Amino acid sequence: MDTKEVLEKYSRKIEQEVSSENRKLDVSQISQEYARFKQEMVPENSRYERLAKNLGNLVKIKISPKEDFKIREQIMVAHLDIEPSEVVGLALVSFILIVFFGVLSSVVFWVFAEVFSVFFLFLVLVLSLFSFYYFYTQPTRLGVRWRLKAGSQMVPAVLYTVIYMKHTSNLERAISFVAQHIEPPLALDFKKIIWDVETGKFSNIKDSLDSYLDFWKNYNIEFVESFHLVESSLYEPEEARRIQILERALKTVLDGVYEKMLKYTHSIKSPLTNLYMLGIVLPTLGLALLPLASTLLGGAITPFHVFVFFNLLIPFFVYYLVSQVMMKRPGGYGESGLLEKNPYYYQYSSRKPYFVAALISIPLLLIGLLPLIFGYTTIPKWLGLERDFSLQGGFLKFFGNSFFGFIVKGESLIGPFGTFSVLLSLFIPFSISLFFIIAFSIRTRQLIKARERTRDLEKEFNNSLFTLGNRLGDGIPAEIAFAKVAESTKGQKTEDFFRIVSVNIRSMGMSLEEAIFNPRRGALVYYPSSLIATTMRILIESVKKGLRVAAQSLMSISEYVKNIQKINERLEDLLADVVSDMRSNMTFLAPLLAGIVVGLATMITGILAQLKILTETKVETAVTGLGNLANITRLFNVENMIPPYYMQIAIGIYIIEIIFILTSALSTIDAGEDKLKRTYETGRSLLKGGLLYLVMAFIAVIALSLLASIAIGGIFTGG
Repeated sequence: MDTKEVLEKYSRKIEQEVSSENRKLDVSQISQEYARFKQEMVPENSRYERLAKNLGNLVKIKISPKEDFKIREQIMVAHLDIEPSEVVGLALVSFILIVFFGVLSSVVFWVFAEVFSVFFLFLVLVLSLFSFYYFYTQPTRLGVRWRLKAGSQMVPAVLYTVIYMKHTSNLERAISFVAQHIEPPLALDFKKIIWDVETGKFSNIKDSLDSYLDFWKNYNIEFVESFHLVESSLYEPEEARRIQILERALKTVLDGVYEKMLKYTHSIKSPLTNLYMLGIVLPTLGLALLPLASTLLGGAITPFHVFVFFNLLIPFFVYYLVSQVMMKRPGGYGESGLLEKNPYYYQYSSRKPYFVAALISIPLLLIGLLPLIFGYTTIPKWLGLERDFSLQGGFLKFFGNSFFGFIVKGESLIGPFGTFSVLLSLFIPFSISLFFIIAFSIRTRQLIKARERTRDLEKEFNNSLFTLGNRLGDGIPAEIAFAKVAESTKGQKTEDFFRIVSVNIRSMGMSLEEAIFNPRRGALVYYPSSLIATTMRILIESVKKGLRVAAQSLMSISEYVKNIQKINERLEDLLADVVSDMRSNMTFLAPLLAGIVVGLATMITGILAQLKILTETKVETAVTGLGNLANITRLFNVENMIPPYYMQIAIGIYIIEIIFILTSALSTIDAGEDKLKRTYETGRSLLKGGLLYLVMAFIAVIALSLLASIAIGGIFTGG
């Protein structure tokens, strides 16, 4: 063979190798999918974008350059396709519309019903201000959510870049590899880096990457420094020195994440304590004074005011304080698995659990509404029943003279004030809690189990990976090495993974790549783990460059993953101190306190109701130290008091809202933007906190009502 034939022969061979290697790393394919990928990954942002574009242009707003720069920065972080003027315009339009319709409603009620409510106008003003704040700060919240999601992928992104660059010093191919094997939304950003080169915005991958890193320098400087170290390794002539720089890049991002999370855990302790005191303890204690306050003010405070204040205004206030804490959370740590890739995701996205939960919860809700059904509807008349039922003699006399406790005043009913009504009202928050407990449990049960199995597998896989690297380092071919590792890992969870690969190669005649990645019989079908999939992809790529390179890559991954797991465990310990205290307050102390308050309100109402009955039966008794009984009942008129039935419902719903808000906050603090964990933890917190509140309220109502009845009976008997 002459020189020309030799060159042609080996040129064809090299082309085949390159073609095979590029099959999974097609740069042009990555960039072509970018636009479609963005539409699939940010549907939530698109709804806000449509509102901003449609309503934000109705009012032309000229904003200052400083504010324009601030809003534009948040828009870029959130990957929104809108202008700052549209953000401000949408906020202003929402404010104007709510004020307009609120004032219009007040005028209509005043003209046709001769009813004018200053409190309603106050609510309209509060709602309009909240709407303005919500839409004005929405880009910031979306940006924080995006940063938390992307931040959870930063350490894997640096890890995969370093591993790939160790055996192939090519930045463009490394970015392509990372873009394919990390999870969204950071994958979207890496695809855009390639997209900008393909579309001619930048002449090379380094300039495109540097431009993208400028975006993160104010939020995650260690991520930026790590990639600058990766870039500097390209210019290092010595191989040992190049490897050292790459390893330094990974250490930089790990140390940076740990230090920032350490500062964050120290900085949020005080805000969370203030949040608990201002948002939970003080409002709940204030509820204990409402029965007396309402009667002293002559009925100026109504159940409507209680519901608005405790179920709307205070939860909004708590939500605002929580959002301020969450916005300060640094990225780089959190759950990094993509929920949509889990084989049980259909259960999470299904609406069937809500229908199942509704079938169980609605009958309980109707039981809780029985006092209102009997008192304020015509249903009892249809059934030939009375609106209320008398309780006479025996044990029942301790709970008053009637079942529901309605007071007839002219042609209208006031109440219900009865102890039994309060006990029935417990079914309302119970039914609401049960609805979400059942629905969230059905949606997340299998997903959480699958996630736990994957985590256990990944912990064992780290050591098995080291063993596989040793076998490859001994010169054993990869196909045989899998069988060897399967024998040495007997009894472990990873044994089946290596055995499936070995069986696919020997019995099915598959290649190593097919044995692992085949969509029907590949080992990854049974072990859906991003870490394992990416590790195996690196193995396939590095084996092409020799067993020694593959062995070094696997052992490096094993060491790096071990270090990452150590960092994660240390971060979990740091966060556990903060999160566990707040979770204990939310699921134990707050429900306990609220249940006692419900019992106190019922006791106070019961005492005043019995005093009123005594005055109406003309029992003239002067109680030592209290003065004439009639004067007391005139001062504390039970008819002007907020019925404990409504107070209990307001408190129960308030506890549910607080559990939702605080669980979401604690989940974000602990694991970043993790929808699965947030849903699962909310269901668990409702089960613990909601049931504790119901049990405590039931015990407190029974015990304090009996105590009040016995005490009053003893006083007047003695008199």
